[in-house]
Amino acid sequence: MPFYRSLARPIVNRRLPGGQAGNYLSGADARDGYNDAMPVTITIEKQADATAVVTLQGPLTLGTSLKVADSQINGTIAEGVTKIVMDLTGVDYMDSAGLGLVVFVYGTLSEKSGTLRLCGVAQRLRSLLALTKTDTFLAIDEDRAASLAALATA
Repeated sequence: MPFYRSLARPIVNRRLPGGQAGNYLSGADARDGYNDAMPVTITIEKQADATAVVTLQGPLTLGTSLKVADSQINGTIAEGVTKIVMDLTGVDYMDSAGLGLVVFVYGTLSEKSGTLRLCGVAQRLRSLLALTKTDTFLAIDEDRAASLAALATA
């Protein structure tokens, strides 16, 4: 079970420097406007040769919409897709739950001798991937065409 599924209740309303209240969540738990409530949306385009392009829009943060995205991606894998391009062009922020989703999809595909490639990764997300050393095993391409080309030769 991925760690983001096991969290019972996220921390909200942390104190920022200067004593100002704020929180770092989005969705229903964002009560003070620090992060705008914006759910993640997902589009899955199935391609030939057990390949799919998963396009995500919005912040990948702990919440119901991330769980829905997780179940849709896992449903696609259960249908026989073994090569996934995860297009993160529309993702500007990712917390540990979002990172957990990406790593979980990578692990699930690896167990099935599949491949995950990321594309359209913003600099802020690249910094997170470098900080957590996940960029050492996640393949990152500049755009969707480069990812699909790399999967075609794999």
